[in-house]
Amino acid sequence: MNQNEMKLEFDSRSCNESFVRVAVAAFLTQLNPTLEEVADVKTAVSEAVTNAIIHGYEGRVEKIEISCRILSDVMEVEVSDTGCGIADVKQAMEPLFTTKAECDRAGMGFAFMEAFMDTLEVESAPGRGTRIRMSKRIARRQSQAPGDGRRSEPLRDMEVFAKQPGISNETGNS
Repeated sequence: MNQNEMKLEFDSRSCNESFVRVAVAAFLTQLNPTLEEVADVKTAVSEAVTNAIIHGYEGRVEKIEISCRILSDVMEVEVSDTGCGIADVKQAMEPLFTTKAECDRAGMGFAFMEAFMDTLEVESAPGRGTRIRMSKRIARRQSQAPGDGRRSEPLRDMEVFAKQPGISNETGNS
């Protein structure tokens, strides 16, 4: 059985959100994902981390923890904070609901996590923080059929990094 785990702890600074996205994407490459699967996981991770920074800590610099686990062909991701927590998780998960409208928040974070991942669980308590658990099954592939957009070899760490907006590749193009 293919199994692996990793855990990161980082400051709740918005500049760390892109680092975490890349780290999770690099960890995911061992499952040989498509670019679409990588983008889905990165988007969900970005939303979870941004929620912790903006809503959980409300601008305070505290710690966020992310752990990833691969079990066979499933990637599990857990993002935890010890921030202010969510009083009504069901309401917070409704599309367009936000407690930060004045900060131009769209209220779509949980909706995006739910759309891009196969499972989503949110545990939270006021004053105790929030834990978000998500998972995504990565389709098994043996070889690349012409034109199917899938790779026969896993994406490598630098390839995942190079796909980031604003990162130049070796030809100098962004």
